[in-house]
Amino acid sequence: MKKKVLLMGASGSGKTSMRSLIFSNNHASLTSRLGATIDVEQNHLRFLGDLILNLWDCGGQDAFMDSYLSTQQGTIFQHVGVMIYVFEVETRNLEKDLEYYKSCLGALQKYSPNASVFLLVHKMDLARGPKADTLARKGKELKEASGDVEITVFGTSIYDESLYNAWSRIVHTLIPNASVLSRHLAKLASACSATEVVLFERTTFLVIATSTPAPPPPTAPTSQPNGMVSATKPEDGSDAESNPHQMAPTRYERTSELIKAFKYSCSRVREDFVALEMELPEFTAVLDELTKNTYVLIVVHDPSVETAALRLNIRLARPKFEELQGSSLLGA
Repeated sequence: MKKKVLLMGASGSGKTSMRSLIFSNNHASLTSRLGATIDVEQNHLRFLGDLILNLWDCGGQDAFMDSYLSTQQGTIFQHVGVMIYVFEVETRNLEKDLEYYKSCLGALQKYSPNASVFLLVHKMDLARGPKADTLARKGKELKEASGDVEITVFGTSIYDESLYNAWSRIVHTLIPNASVLSRHLAKLASACSATEVVLFERTTFLVIATSTPAPPPPTAPTSQPNGMVSATKPEDGSDAESNPHQMAPTRYERTSELIKAFKYSCSRVREDFVALEMELPEFTAVLDELTKNTYVLIVVHDPSVETAALRLNIRLARPKFEELQGSSLLGA
């Protein structure tokens, strides 16, 4: 099953750099060596075995953009599942960028009206002023320019986990019935007494599906000298000690970024990444192959659960998830 993904934006906006990080396992420090994309560079990327992403990385020079919107319009914008349009956060040519974007959006509506549209405000590390305010302002401008077309806007940078967050969300829309995988991950989490289970694609380490975290346990009440009852909290005002389920909202994409960096380090010393175990005072985590196309991360806060038991459950779950992965990709 093929899904056409259109990657567009002005020249120098960072399209090829982000593609090299996500799909070619390159390090951010190496992206400066990449040259400009000439016309259209097509890549057929096998993702989850039978799902193939037909990624069209379109050069952003004016001559190419004019060609896409005239003589090549039918070829470029037909049969598109997702269009990703990249805007540089501190661009000096926003008016021209928006003009090209609107023209691309019009062509997409003509040839692929059901395509999803994602807009990346890229190079957020170069934003002047507070990033949240900058992204909010840019997002408002882009939504106004998009008219009635439904869009999703992300702020991204190759130097942090934001890029993995955006691409995980994008790819997730291309996987039919991903919710089926999530439901069975929840069953695996229950069998392992796990706080959470996360499924990653093997090559890119983008998040495919997650289990639903268990609800936080009630805060233990304590008696006060005046007879009142109040909840006990750590001195820093957080619930981290009493609530082990309160985890960072960026944990998925942060994990993707760290594992990709670790894999890159392994390749530099000519070693293969196989699996990972962590036993810390706060939690235990096991990252291991679940199917031939996926890795699974199991996080447990119960200190009585051994990593060997988690590995055994992963091995027992493999046949079922191989079956589920095939049926999910087929849209069954």
